[in-house]
Amino acid sequence: MLESFLKFLELGLYHIVSFSSYDHILFVVLLTLPYVFKDWKRLLILISVFTLGHTLSLLLGVFGIVNLNVNVTEWLIPMTLFFAALFNIFSPRKPTDNRSYLMLGIVMFFGLIHGLGFANAFQTMVSANENTFLSVIEFAVGIEIGQLIIVFCVLFLSFIFQNIFRFSTRDWVMVSSAVILGLMLPLIIQSPLFS
Repeated sequence: MLESFLKFLELGLYHIVSFSSYDHILFVVLLTLPYVFKDWKRLLILISVFTLGHTLSLLLGVFGIVNLNVNVTEWLIPMTLFFAALFNIFSPRKPTDNRSYLMLGIVMFFGLIHGLGFANAFQTMVSANENTFLSVIEFAVGIEIGQLIIVFCVLFLSFIFQNIFRFSTRDWVMVSSAVILGLMLPLIIQSPLFS
């Protein structure tokens, strides 16, 4: 049991911190950019809501309740990053309390999309003698840890750029988000969905 837990925890962790899943890293970066270290509680809630959405849709996909065409999910994932980047560009300050529920809903929806994109691959990782439900939960713990590592790195970089290099928060958020938006455009336009 411990062996299975460690296996899926590690898979979840490397699902996030691996550069092969850079889309997930970039989404966490976009979520984190408007915040600073003192906002860690609000950021932890956002990251956990994303993990919850990712886990729910992964469960729905693994158990065959929701089955979305791979090309559709592969197009929707960069679209989530595109819209998150646009949100940061047009609203570069950290979200205020009156927009918190809207932001939580958006993050949950994006988590659902990202989880559906991984459901097929996850099924191949679970062996016959492993409990699928528990494996998804263990995987989610790894994802959460991986996301927290990325959040810390982004907050640290934000601190350096804003306090040592004197970037304004607005410029830091807008420029970083614009770069990510630019990276997503080719993925959206050249999607297999349109081939």
